[in-house]
Order: sequence, then C-alpha cells, then structure tokens
Amino acid sequence: MSYPAPSAVLTLLKPVTWFAPMWAFACGAVSVGLTTEGRWPVIFAGVLLAGPLVCATSQAVNDWFDRHVDAINEPDRPIPSGRIPGTWGLWIGIFWTTLSMLVALWIGIEVFFAALVGIAFAWAYSAPPLRLKKNGWIGNAAVAVCYEGLPWLTGAMVMAAAVPNWRIVALAGLYSLGAHGIMTLNDFKAVSGDRELGIRSLPVQLGVGAAARLACAVMVVPQIVVIALLIHWGALYYAAAVAGLLVCQFLLMPRLLRDPEKYAPWYNATGTTLYVIGMLVSAFALNGLS
Repeated sequence: MSYPAPSAVLTLLKPVTWFAPMWAFACGAVSVGLTTEGRWPVIFAGVLLAGPLVCATSQAVNDWFDRHVDAINEPDRPIPSGRIPGTWGLWIGIFWTTLSMLVALWIGIEVFFAALVGIAFAWAYSAPPLRLKKNGWIGNAAVAVCYEGLPWLTGAMVMAAAVPNWRIVALAGLYSLGAHGIMTLNDFKAVSGDRELGIRSLPVQLGVGAAARLACAVMVVPQIVVIALLIHWGALYYAAAVAGLLVCQFLLMPRLLRDPEKYAPWYNATGTTLYVIGMLVSAFALNGLS
C-alpha cells in the first residue's frame, strides 16, 4: 500500500487558507472584550479548531471531490498528481472531521454545534448529492458564512461562554455577506475547468466582467452598512477608520475590473486584506461598546 508523504498531506490541508477563519475567530474574541485570564487553553483550542481543523477539513474534502476538475485546472495538486494516492484524500477528510468534532466538544457544547454546522457545510459544499459549489450563488454563500461569520461567533462564544449579543451577530453577518464577493474572486482561477465540468460558478454564469463587478459590489455594500451602524452606535473614530479602508479598496478596484482573471490574486492580496483589517477595527469598536 502506498502512503502519502507528510508534505503532501500538509499541501492538501492548505495552511494558507487557515488565516481567514482564524482571523474571524480572533475578531469574535476581541469583540466580546472579556479577560483572557485562565482561558488561554480554550482560546488556543478555538483558534486550532477554526483553522487547522475545520478549515483544513474543508480543504481535504473539497480536493477529494474536486479531483476531476483539478486534473484539468491544477493537475499538480496532491490528489490528481498522485502524491495523495488511492482513497487517502477521502480518509484524511474523514479523520480531520472526527478530530475537529472531538476538539469542539471539549471546548463546549455551543462551540460543538457551531463546528457541526461548519463541517456539514464543508461536506455539502463539495460532496454529492448536494455539491453546493455547482451553483456559485449558494456555494459561495456557504463558504462565506463558514469562513467569516461562524468563526466570529465561535470566537465570541469561547471568550464569553455565552451566546453573543445582537450587535456582534449583526456585524458577523454583514462581513459574511461581503465575503461572498471574496469567494467569487477565488473562482476566476478555475473558469475553464468549471465551464467544462458544468460547475456554475458566478464567472461561468454571468461572465468574467459582470462577476467581478458583482463581487466588488457585494464586498462594498455590507461595509457601508457597518460604517452606518458604527456611526449610529457612536463609534465615530472606528467608523472613520473602516471608511478609510473602504476608500482604499475603491482605489484598487479599477485595476481588478480591467482583467479579473489576471488581477483577482493581486486584489485578494490587497483589497481583501483591507477588508479583513476593517473586520478587526469593527471588532474593537464592539469591544468599546460592551
């Protein structure tokens, strides 16, 4: 029997993707603003759960069920290249799912149910019969919630050991909505393979230019609502900071829209970075209001 090399397994789990949910988890923890005294083991377990466990599970599961489209778009990935041989990709996904749920249960019952939702979406996104990713509207929404809103609420629950208040839920929901646009940007790298295999990503459905404009709008509108809410709540300096970050995003968007397939990775490294910095600024604003 062939075994995958540890380096191939690590590549399959895609550590670079762990940042987004770990950052969102940190935003949730900051937004509650309670003392960390005596809670570091739980906080560490929560960060581990958000990134190297639940997010890594989603990557393994997605690569297993996407092995045919990856053979067209990215044949050097671990599964289509043979570095993860046989059915090892599936078994790694199952093992990481089990490990994620055990860690979540150790943290607490609320976190366990949040992780259960995230894991369920991870499998439903990639695996038949649902395979949510076949429709860009639905699939991107599922990923956005699991990458931003769910980790944010989980971080708040871990810190407060309670269900977060409505302001935290509102901002987590708004940033999840905006992340739908980020997920659309990630689809530009696989347009040809998606079109060939019948995966109806938004660039396939709408065309590359229209999908890019929609992605920008979907990222912008929730941030405008966040700014309005922060002003309404009296957090004026934080609102000004988020507004400044949004203006910088506006300045970067024309280059993205000139050639979305070429510049989507560049915008993810620039405009999306400004977006997530705004998330943390908003979390500190909520901390000050609590």
